[in-house]
Amino acid sequence: MKRAVLFALGVALAAPPALAQPRGFSCVGAEKLEDDVFSIAFPRGSATITEAARSPLAAAIEAALAEPERNICILGHAGQEGGAATSIQLAAQRARAVSNALAAEGVGAERLRAEARSAQFSPAVRAAGPPSRTVTIVLMPPQ
Repeated sequence: MKRAVLFALGVALAAPPALAQPRGFSCVGAEKLEDDVFSIAFPRGSATITEAARSPLAAAIEAALAEPERNICILGHAGQEGGAATSIQLAAQRARAVSNALAAEGVGAERLRAEARSAQFSPAVRAAGPPSRTVTIVLMPPQ
């Protein structure tokens, strides 16, 4: 019995610190919004933020820091960049890179929701053409 208690205590003591809890919000429909939307371009097959993306990223960070009550959807896109699984993984990597960049500049992680989107899974996105090879940052309307 003592071993079980000590083991439980050891696990509890070794647990990592609690991370910021995400706010409860949804990104459904975020791609239809037109205000406070920023687009970050990526080279084909890459999830690395380039120097060319610094300006729109800085604008998004400035807007996010100015309105801390607004949630932020980060939608990673990848078009025909490999198979379906490869594209969705790349879209997720791009969204995560942008989310990490926002958090590194002081945007609260609890406000961020990064999601992967792939044109291969959406006829509407395929028909509209780009945003493949981008991440779209959407400051959601205040709740």
